[in-house]
Amino acid sequence: MSDWFRQAANGCITLTLHIQPGAKKSEFAGLHGDALKIRLAAPPVDGKANEALIRFIADALGLAKSAVHLKSGHTSRRKVLEILGTSTTTIAGLADR
Repeated sequence: MSDWFRQAANGCITLTLHIQPGAKKSEFAGLHGDALKIRLAAPPVDGKANEALIRFIADALGLAKSAVHLKSGHTSRRKVLEILGTSTTTIAGLADR
């Protein structure tokens, strides 16, 4: 299993992400140490990047936004998300996009 995602005992999957806000387009950008790097088109102002991140991950996994929760890193580039309703196999494919 990769360092950037883990299956939790409660059934959630946690993702460790490194976010680059203000990019030209939102996209996965490979691994950044022990985190998956994501470039976001949204600016890091008034929570817009956090909202865009949740929407981006939910869309990429085919889930509702309510299945994606920002656990930590509200004001940081390093964020931890909790995901409900998907498998580790699906999550592992995100790094290849």
